[in-house]
Amino acid sequence: MGHSIISVFKEGTGASIGWAVVMILLGVVAIALPLASGIAVSELVAWIIVISGLAYLASAFAGRNAGAFIWRMLIGLVFVGGGGYLAFHSGIALESLTLVMAIIFALEGVLEIVVFFQFRTFTGSGWVLFDAIVTLLLAFIIMRPWPSSSSWAIGIILGIDLILSGSIVLVYSLAARKTLEAL
Repeated sequence: MGHSIISVFKEGTGASIGWAVVMILLGVVAIALPLASGIAVSELVAWIIVISGLAYLASAFAGRNAGAFIWRMLIGLVFVGGGGYLAFHSGIALESLTLVMAIIFALEGVLEIVVFFQFRTFTGSGWVLFDAIVTLLLAFIIMRPWPSSSSWAIGIILGIDLILSGSIVLVYSLAARKTLEAL
């Protein structure tokens, strides 16, 4: 026969709990092996760029005129060439990704300070300033020793993110399961 809706949701929370545990374990591995994790992330990004380039090349043939065809071909070749170069030079890819991440954090911190000053009269706006300061500090910690920070920054940040995200999914999944069992 069919399953009740509650049993289907219980199965879903079981799968969610399983994925949360996997995320936490992957986070621990990323922190334990930050260089390998960073290289894996930079390789993934490089291959995404290559695949995007291939998509541009394929879309060139859908161009309505010669100009569109040529531009799409050129963009596709740049993506495939650049992504391929990064895929086969993982150290450069990791250093570049780390620098870009540090710059993004720096810009985010500055923008959050601007937001803080616009909303400083609102309750809780201090958290925006706190976030800005922590983000700027993180940017400095990564940028100051760059490129040597490339050996740990991406992997550590990925690991922390996986552990936090996995923990949040786990907490919510356990709460959902407890609620379902009470029904």
